[in-house]
Amino acid sequence: MEILIKASQFILSLSLLIVLHELGHFIPAKLFKTRVEKFYLFFDYKFSIFKKKIGDTVYGIGWIPLGGYVKISGMIDESMDTEQMALPPQPWEFRSKPAWQRLIIMLGGVFVNFVLGIFIYICLMWAYGEKYLPNENVKDGVWVQDSLAMNLGLQTGDKILTVDGLKIKKFAGLSLEFINGNDFQIERNGEVIDKKIPTDFISQSMDRGKNAGPILYPRYPFAIGKISEDSPNIKSELQSKDIITAINGTPIKYYDEAKNILAEYKGQDVSATILRGKESKEIAVKITDEGKLGVVFTALPAKDLERLGYYDLADIEYSFSEAVPAGWNKSWKTLTDYVKQLKKIFNPSTGAYKGLGGFISIGSIFPDEFSAESFWNITAFLSIMLGFMNLLPIPALDGGHVVFTLWEMITGKKPGDKFLEYAQVIGFVLLIALLLFANGNDIFRLFK
Repeated sequence: MEILIKASQFILSLSLLIVLHELGHFIPAKLFKTRVEKFYLFFDYKFSIFKKKIGDTVYGIGWIPLGGYVKISGMIDESMDTEQMALPPQPWEFRSKPAWQRLIIMLGGVFVNFVLGIFIYICLMWAYGEKYLPNENVKDGVWVQDSLAMNLGLQTGDKILTVDGLKIKKFAGLSLEFINGNDFQIERNGEVIDKKIPTDFISQSMDRGKNAGPILYPRYPFAIGKISEDSPNIKSELQSKDIITAINGTPIKYYDEAKNILAEYKGQDVSATILRGKESKEIAVKITDEGKLGVVFTALPAKDLERLGYYDLADIEYSFSEAVPAGWNKSWKTLTDYVKQLKKIFNPSTGAYKGLGGFISIGSIFPDEFSAESFWNITAFLSIMLGFMNLLPIPALDGGHVVFTLWEMITGKKPGDKFLEYAQVIGFVLLIALLLFANGNDIFRLFK
């Protein structure tokens, strides 16, 4: 059922983005009186799931869910209609239009993607605001338990000050900042220390597995999830949801402090101070010979951490006028983060190519249960990602056509149709290779 919910959200989001992207080409083409022969969601090789002709345009849904397209008369695109291109140019064809009009038609899809992403982020800021743990409010530093964080030279209690010289606003964004970054600065026992992020950090991160969790955590109180069946405290007063605040009078503020304190009382009966709801009480507990209580730790939700005074959370509400710059800033941050990741993918030494994913990876980022906020957040991200990807100067993408059109506008020399046909084929082969590699990565990770 979870897979069905994820897949449904993915298909809905992808379909919306494709239709609007192609509409971005369709509208200026119509405005400049250019004939549009087809408007398709997904590809229709050999047959269509649905099609209907209205005027000069056939609207339809294909059976291959790898994107969508508009077929514009007189344009060398993925349809590779060489027969049409062999005929003399007609006034309604793309190739007969001035270069500036062709440029606008080609940029229309990318323009829609960027505007849509910004618009969604603005609406999300207006509707939901922002709720997060500010990094500066993690005053006692981070909890380091992951080997990857240890390899960075981090220790529990370190405060992360900057990554690549920039202060970190949201604690939840630390993992992404480390993935995109090159160096960072910490404060340890009052001393500021500069450290480097290894070139192959992303590769190391990928090797942890997709369910490894964040690289760093805030420090949590010692909250009990459950009492283990073989625990010596199974019949004690200790209960699930209790928070241990002291052992034999020694205070425990954070869970990571408990290990050394418990080790001092191996095999002994001691007193434990617990917080249960709003009541604090002292109970008797048994510590095993291994220095454990036989309980399962649980991380408390952010609201409980705030209620208990561990962290002050930011909860910002925006008016519509305030949401506009906030949504713009969110869009810009999304774009710049994506560009940084893309740069690392093209650098083999980073190992970032291991994380390149296809439809399974994209579908997996949707939640198991539908949430309007999550759905639109992911859709906004995908819209900006799709816009940027289509701007890449690859002949089969919008960016390739834009490069050739700009060349014509600057030099006054239009590339020949044969050259454009060959370039389209090369670009299409590159895209198919990339698609196979990305989805191959997904399949490899599934079996692994």
